[in-house]
Amino acid sequence: MISRRLFVGLTGIGLVIPSSLARAQIRSNPFTLGVASGSPREDSVILWTRLAPDPLQGGGMPAGDVEVRYRVWEDAEMRRLVREDSVLAPEADAHSVHLKLNGLKPGREYWYRFSVGDYESNVGRTRTISRDAKSTKLALASCQNWQSGFFAAYADMAAWAPDCVIHLGDYIYEGGVSTLGTRQVSKPGELQTFQTVRQHNSAEITTLWDYRNRHALYKSDPSLQAAHAASPWIVSMDDHEVDNNWAANVPQDPWAQTQLEFKVRKLAAFKAWYEHMPVERPPTLSGIETSLQMYGTYRFGPAQVNLLDTRQHRSDQVCGSGFPGQETCVDRDDPSRTLLGKEQEEWLTNALKQSDAKFNVLASQIWMAPYRFSAVDAPARVNMDAWDGYPAARSRLFETISNGVANPVVLSGDWHCAAAMTIHADPNNVRSKPIGHEFAGTSISSDCGWMHEMDQLRDVNPHVRHLNARQRGYCRFDVSNRHWTTTYRIVDDPYNPNSVCRTDKELRTHEM
Repeated sequence: MISRRLFVGLTGIGLVIPSSLARAQIRSNPFTLGVASGSPREDSVILWTRLAPDPLQGGGMPAGDVEVRYRVWEDAEMRRLVREDSVLAPEADAHSVHLKLNGLKPGREYWYRFSVGDYESNVGRTRTISRDAKSTKLALASCQNWQSGFFAAYADMAAWAPDCVIHLGDYIYEGGVSTLGTRQVSKPGELQTFQTVRQHNSAEITTLWDYRNRHALYKSDPSLQAAHAASPWIVSMDDHEVDNNWAANVPQDPWAQTQLEFKVRKLAAFKAWYEHMPVERPPTLSGIETSLQMYGTYRFGPAQVNLLDTRQHRSDQVCGSGFPGQETCVDRDDPSRTLLGKEQEEWLTNALKQSDAKFNVLASQIWMAPYRFSAVDAPARVNMDAWDGYPAARSRLFETISNGVANPVVLSGDWHCAAAMTIHADPNNVRSKPIGHEFAGTSISSDCGWMHEMDQLRDVNPHVRHLNARQRGYCRFDVSNRHWTTTYRIVDDPYNPNSVCRTDKELRTHEM
């Protein structure tokens, strides 16, 4: 019963609304959520849109699947048409379109547009990948709490138009409605001020209806729409797309929701996530168990990007929930504990060993390098939700990248804090062999309520080369066969939707 309600809905009668009849059925613009592209390959890309004339009330579409026209051009002036056809927007998928456009040329730009009746979407730009490209430019984003600030960083990113955006999760936040206005938090020697600038559209989300409307709320942001229209994205969720700090089938608060209730909630969250992302594969369902294929390899010329999934397959967090750091315990060192799961670990090992790329990228939702939240002479306190909470899994991975993997580079998010760090073979010993670099992006808009602790304890983390926990933004990467350059872009005023963005720090790996 649950799977039918969530995955099939009421479309069993097979009703299809042709594009020629859609004008009478759809009374206002259905392209309120913009367009997007993603999962780029050498000869294909996924084109996405969702028909939603009333996006915050389930979409507002009539019953039945809808025929959507699309056109694809080779030039920005839209003079050289290369494809024109139609695709279905199924009611069962909230009238979203996931068109796999095959037969494209590698390393090429394309422009596309959807239409239904007389309604047309805005124009999107996408790009295929190429292993033979001499250089590439990539962007990194994560953590965009709607309530905590505006998305001015995305407007800056759209203007830059990277070859691809890597989004590492917390695309939406599941929490309820915060009170508008300013709040203050007292820390030793510092009074911190935060603002709630706009509000969520419901209490904490748990149902498919809730998750759909929350995704639609976030997708309504014009700067986010611009960034999606400017470049293809590769995406993987972190925790807030479902429930804070969830692990496999364990919620953050198992005392408040049973495992069955959480599985149903996760099923709804996965379904809505697929409906709003430019990804190829929907979630798979076996009984009440659901899963999403999120990890994968993408080759951008000199950079091989291995997108990881650090949520679905992990062992549950241990030792307690102290924040931002928790004192360690014996259970943390259990060698059977995993973060990626056996299958993903084997896939990643093979991908790294077989790569001939100049730079081998691990796009991880959470920080891989350590960060100590206690003085040197005190018991170690670390973030148990990050790789610090899974030292055996991290050691296995570091052993792999220490043996013949060229120029490992880790990209990470989650922690609302920009940081550039050296990765050492022994992560807790800066005198051990350096084996790679990590560039953690700050958040697009989410607060960093632990910025005081990050600053106060930086000196006991000497592997950190750059740290900025106090400003929002994103990362740019310029990569060639000769160099990797990271540029940290920051927003001057996160509470202004039209804020100026500027460069905070530029780093080259060979100089670190």
